[in-house]
Amino acid sequence: MAFAHEQLERYSRHIILKEVGVRGQRKLLESRVLVVGAGGLGSPAALYLAAAGVGTIGIVDADVVDLSNLQRQILHSTPDVGRAKVESARETLEALNPEVTVQVSRLRLSADNILDRIRDYDFILDGTDNFPAKFLINDACVIARKPFSHAGIIRFQGQMMTYVPGRGPCYRCVFENPPPPDAVPTCSQAGIIGAMGGVIGSLQAMEAVKYLLGIGSLLTGSLLTYDALKAAFRKIPLPARKNCAVCGERPSISAPFDYAQDACVLP
Repeated sequence: MAFAHEQLERYSRHIILKEVGVRGQRKLLESRVLVVGAGGLGSPAALYLAAAGVGTIGIVDADVVDLSNLQRQILHSTPDVGRAKVESARETLEALNPEVTVQVSRLRLSADNILDRIRDYDFILDGTDNFPAKFLINDACVIARKPFSHAGIIRFQGQMMTYVPGRGPCYRCVFENPPPPDAVPTCSQAGIIGAMGGVIGSLQAMEAVKYLLGIGSLLTGSLLTYDALKAAFRKIPLPARKNCAVCGERPSISAPFDYAQDACVLP
């Protein structure tokens, strides 16, 4: 695949990197990443994936844009209030990079549809805001052997990890089951500084790019935490659990299933 002059100019800062080059940029253009959630995490992640030239970006989200979203969900703007987030996201990403294919699905992932949704993608990015969705994504990706990035944010704090089949623990190894309802405050209860989504969502995009290019060290086997008030990152080792219900030696979970949707909601 030969690069057009416009492509060489658009991706020139990538191409001059020895870790990327023409071959790496071609890999990105041929890659497919699914972003689940067009909110505080998915917004910056999707923008940087589109800017990087990831050839196909999938966006899954069932919600509409609310005025309170705009403090952190930078895929959307004031005229988008009331629109489906996936349509607003597609318009923004296509305006940023017209050669990227944006595939959108306005739906809520469930045990019935998740395996079909993730099947055709090389990397999954979890930008959801509730524990049932996070466990559903984890279990489906482990079962389908799909790498993914998990992240969560609240107040001035964020965390993230990356799962790659055979290279470290999954989300369920760390958090065995969703916490009881109301154990963790929601965004509207606890608050969230808007830029936190930018910090952690951008790091998720970086994990996806590194995986697609096969460069650097991923957050496999580690939980990265960030405290914005202290300006402090911390990398915590995470051993895999042999008795994990989905990725362990004798898994008891062989198919995705749905937790009650009223379990804890995150920002």
